[in-house]
Amino acid sequence: MTWKRVATAVVLIPFVVGLVLWGTTAWVAVIMALIIALALWEYFALGDAIGQRAYRFWTVASAFLLVYVQWYAAIEPSYQLAGGLTLSRGLGRYAAGLLGVHDVFFIFVLGIAGLTLSTRRPLVEGLPAAGISCSALLLVAFPLTFAVRLHGLGTQGPRLLLFALVIIWVGDTVAYFVGRAMGKHPLAPQLSPKKTWEGAAASFAGSLLVAAVFTRWLNAPLAHLLAMAGVGNIAGQVGDLLESAYKRSAGAKDSGGLLPGHGGVLDRIDALILTIPVVWYYWTLIYSPGM
Repeated sequence: MTWKRVATAVVLIPFVVGLVLWGTTAWVAVIMALIIALALWEYFALGDAIGQRAYRFWTVASAFLLVYVQWYAAIEPSYQLAGGLTLSRGLGRYAAGLLGVHDVFFIFVLGIAGLTLSTRRPLVEGLPAAGISCSALLLVAFPLTFAVRLHGLGTQGPRLLLFALVIIWVGDTVAYFVGRAMGKHPLAPQLSPKKTWEGAAASFAGSLLVAAVFTRWLNAPLAHLLAMAGVGNIAGQVGDLLESAYKRSAGAKDSGGLLPGHGGVLDRIDALILTIPVVWYYWTLIYSPGM
């Protein structure tokens, strides 16, 4: 199992690092849309396992619209047009395609309403279908779209997104090996029996080490980088346990089998679902460089 995990990582990590550091925010948005679609499909399969069939295509389409909105906000945060005209309110911004995240959620709700009322599915499926669709968009797609916003934060954006990825990669790797070697105290046995407090502590320490290394590339005080890595790591471990809870609920070991040694796409990105938004909010609301 270990060699499969390593082989998959050796293939994927250089691609992801290259995309983040040298790809445009548009390309990051495209790849994130693909990743989100794959993760949603696995989430829908978990719902199917407990008899809750989602409105799959509408949820994925709404997720794509969320990615578009986050990309547009990243490249045009003030909605500036030629000649200095700013469309920040009224119908003009909608005519220019300047939807907000709240607009996308409302459009999604309207679609759910239409599908619920017009579908030929048995009425008993109405509430479960709406529930699994809403939870998929809110718990999986929406948080991951912050990768696009993070990447679009000027010259620091790509490095910040890489920072969010690396604190999870290093944390997961350290937790895996330390947990196997010396883990004795279960962290959450009802959700993930193999996770231990020793592994969780090692993961946290590994993320702090990443923060110290990134002082060379991120223009921020070490104290802020350590704090951002710390809260990001905790968020990642919570996200990991949440996905374990979803799988336990569905009676599944993995969300899929697309990635050898790792399971499915959702298994690989579960920690990032919360870490990426946490890094975004810490950088923009707490540290707030030049804001």
